[in-house]
Order: sequence, then C-alpha cells, then structure tokens
Amino acid sequence: MTSAPSAAASPQVIDCDVVIIGGGPAGSTAAALLAERGYQVTLLEKARHPRFHIGESLLPANLPLLERLGVADQVKAIGMEKWGAEFESPWHDHKQTFEFADALDKTMPMAYQVRRAEFDEILIRNAADKGARVIEGCQAKHVTLGEHGEPTQVVARHDDGSEQTLRAKFLLDASGRDTFVGNHLNAKQRNKKHNSTALYAHFTGAQRNDGKAAGNITIFWFEHGWFWFIPLADGATSVGAVTWPYYLKRRNGRALDEFLQDTIDLCPPLRQRLQHATLASPVEATGNFSYRCDHTHGSNYLLLGDAYAFIDPVFSSGVMLAMQSAFVGADTVDTCLSNPKRARHAMRAFDRSMRLGPKTFSWFIYRVTNPTMRNMFMAPRNIFRIKDALLSVLAGDVFGDTPIRSRLLLFKGIYYTASLINLKRTVSAWKRRKTNIQVVDSNDAQTN
Repeated sequence: MTSAPSAAASPQVIDCDVVIIGGGPAGSTAAALLAERGYQVTLLEKARHPRFHIGESLLPANLPLLERLGVADQVKAIGMEKWGAEFESPWHDHKQTFEFADALDKTMPMAYQVRRAEFDEILIRNAADKGARVIEGCQAKHVTLGEHGEPTQVVARHDDGSEQTLRAKFLLDASGRDTFVGNHLNAKQRNKKHNSTALYAHFTGAQRNDGKAAGNITIFWFEHGWFWFIPLADGATSVGAVTWPYYLKRRNGRALDEFLQDTIDLCPPLRQRLQHATLASPVEATGNFSYRCDHTHGSNYLLLGDAYAFIDPVFSSGVMLAMQSAFVGADTVDTCLSNPKRARHAMRAFDRSMRLGPKTFSWFIYRVTNPTMRNMFMAPRNIFRIKDALLSVLAGDVFGDTPIRSRLLLFKGIYYTASLINLKRTVSAWKRRKTNIQVVDSNDAQTN
C-alpha cells in the first residue's frame, strides 16, 4: 500500500495537472486512469481508508470497468457473487426473480456484493500504485475556480489542522453527497420529483437463498417504501429501509436500532429472513436523498458521480454511474489538456453521458412504488424481448451499444396504457406520491 505523506512533510503548495476531491469509486477511478496517461494527479480524501460506506451492491456493468482498471481479481476475492435481483411485494403472492444472464447482452451475467470499505480501498490503492498522489485525512475547504487560463486553487485541511493549497489546470469533483463544487456555486438543487430517507445496518445470521442465488439482492416493497437485503461474502447482510420522508419523522426520539426493528416488523417476508439474525453494526440514518446540480461541468472542472446527482438506490446504480462518469471524465480531461481545440466537443459529450444515466434510471425510480409498475415488475412479459431490455437496465447496461431504446419505449407505452385503463387508481397513486415526497424538516426527521 502507498501511504500519503504526512502534513508536516508536505509542501505548502502543490502544483499538479489535475486535483481530485474525493477518494470513492469516482475519484479513485479517475485518478488511476489519468495517472496512467502520465498526468500529475493529486487526490484528496477527507477520511482514511478503509472506512465504512453504504451502497454495497455492484451491477454487471461494473465488471468491464474493473477489468480495465486491472482490479477485477482483487474485487472477486472480496465479493459475493450476485447473479440476479429479486422483488417481493405484499400485494402479490409470489417472488419475482430476474437473472442478469437473461439480459440482451449475454456477456455480463453476474456482479458482486462488496463491503465498500474493502472495495473502495482497493480502488484508491490502485490509484496510488499507478502514480497518483493520494492524500488521506485531508478535506477540501475552499476553492477558487481558475478563469482565462488561470489555475484552479483548492485549500485543503489535514487532520492535524494544517492547511495546504493545491494549484491545478483541472479539477474533478468526486466528493459524493458532499457536492463540494455544487455547494460552492449554489448549483445543488433538491429533486422536486423524488425524495426519500434511509435507515440501515448490517446483520449476521440472516436467512439466505440456497445455491447460486445466495448472493442475490432482494428488494421488499412495503407500505412506506422499500427494503434492500444484500448478502456479503463474510456472512454479514446489509439491510436498509428507504422510506418516504414522513416515515422517518415518526421515530419520535426512539433509538435507531429500535426504530429499524419496528420498521422491519412491517414487512413479514423480511422479518422472517431476519428472525434468527443479530444486529452487527450501529444503525445509521440519512434524510433527503435526492438532488441534482444544475450543470455537469465548467471550463476547467467536472462533477463526477454523486457530486452531480443522486436519486435513489433501488437499482444499485450508484457505484456503476460513479465509475462510468470517471472513465468519461478522464477522457474529457485528457482531451481538454492535450487538444484544447476539441475541449468544447469533449465537454458536450461528457454532459450527455452524465445526464443519460440518471435520466434512464429516474423514469423507473419515480414509478417503482406505483401499483402499475409493481404489477409489471412482478409479472413481466417478454413480448419483443421487453423483459430482456428491462434486465439490461437492471444490469446497468445503458451506455453501450445494446439495442434497448426501442424496447424501453415499448415498455413505457404499455405502462402508460395500463395506467389509463386503471385511471382512477393511477390518479390516486399520483396524489399519494405527491404527498409522500414532500420535504420534512431535517430536525424533525431526527436522522442524527
């Protein structure tokens, strides 16, 4: 492992080609790719790896990216094989399983469930091994975005309180939900079309599926939202409830572990799978998940992954979108620095790519608790291979050449037709969702 130099040994000012804020999947991936191309890269990470992070479920579309980074074998060693995704609904009498091998592209039949502490450390050490200067325990505090060819300057503070200035030709914001540049520019906006909160923890002794399906992620719908159930390789299981904001407000001062258990009790199939399980981590909560910045880039900076937008984790798209943005972002930086005449074209391509993923997933996310959508998920039909195209989305295959567009349009047409046929139910569900996504005061929600 490559460790960062101590603050005392670091120069007061660091000059580099690219400074990256955030050492999660987006920042570490971009750092490795740019360092490989010979750029001087400095990555700032406010924590020290390994550190806990939620979002343990990868998608099949992650695997080619891991291969290109050269870390596929390391991730395989820590991962739980994930061959499919399951959905359980209290409004249906069966469980629906989707296997990734049935997607249109047969080359990505599986993914992994991973502890993010281990996964993220693999990625950040890989960046250091490839030549990026990685500084952990160092948080970006202020930024002055360069204009007219002037360098961007980032002031960062080390764990010991000392400060350091970094000057760079280009800035990549991979700060995740901290949205460092978005906050600096007042560009971060609440997503008015969606809003949710999350309550989560790890358990041991949870009941898993047998055989090949042991690592499948299970999504359980319930009255106030949905649960995730993610088996990990070391025997632990990640369990989380993603709920409408009003529900977390009902905590009313109760301990988080008690409130999570009460919430699990509202979902009998999940309660059964956890009947012999033991809580193995502190319960954590977070509020107001959904946001988007009003732009993806500036003349000399890019927003990667969650630093640009986050909607909802129901389709486990977060890590894949973060890493995909890093690959496109690295190409964009390379073009801007090596061939400035092509910079505008590269930026436009980056913008299209950044908006494509959230746009594709958000259409489903906004409707995933709608009765019509639930029925279509729980009884999928494969006319014109619509189900296979839906599986391609669930696998994260939205950026390549797989011909999913026309089939997804047909899926949407069927959805809207069914919604019109059941107009009274549709209007009722729309009104209920409009109420459910209303903002709740963060103090009332008691997420701390």
